[in-house]
Amino acid sequence: MQSVMNLNKMSQTGITFDTRYEGIKGTPRLADTLLPSFLMLSGQDYYFEINADLDLVNNTIIYARSGNTAEFSIPAQYVKEVIINIDGREVLFRTTSGRKFDKGIRENRFYQVIGDGEYEFIKVPMKNFVTADYKGAYSADRRYDEYVNDTKYYIKGSEGIFQQVQLNKKSIVRAIPEKKDIIEKAFSKASGTDKEALVISILEQF
Repeated sequence: MQSVMNLNKMSQTGITFDTRYEGIKGTPRLADTLLPSFLMLSGQDYYFEINADLDLVNNTIIYARSGNTAEFSIPAQYVKEVIINIDGREVLFRTTSGRKFDKGIRENRFYQVIGDGEYEFIKVPMKNFVTADYKGAYSADRRYDEYVNDTKYYIKGSEGIFQQVQLNKKSIVRAIPEKKDIIEKAFSKASGTDKEALVISILEQF
């Protein structure tokens, strides 16, 4: 009898479902697809030809051998470097293991080599998982979970430590104060220039 009463009560008040959640946007991967690549494992001096992508959240390489659709993963700790063909351009990635950073890097991650040389210029692609927030009176009304890009740039200074930089004059001068005149001159002439390309062109003058 109690069950019948409960059922009657539910039918009178109705049952409501929260349908505001919109799912997950983005993925933890760099390219979201497997691309032609060459992989060199730690302790080796030769490459494996594979199709690969980077998982920027779990710090792994996702790969499949040629002619095979099954996907596997390799943690960053076992990787020396990987060259991924992105939009017809070979992009070199290494890992942060064994390198010194002033801040922002607390675990072994992949980084892209943008400019090699005495003042190495690198980009660390990262993604953060931001959860939905739409419940409660003071929520942000964000109805989806999302993988959000959080890319960081670094330049290796004269002491061998990678210093985090923004792609502007003040930040680059702070990282390489001994080249202040060259940096300020280059930025004064730049107008609407690709910031990565500008920093590369500056470093090539050293």
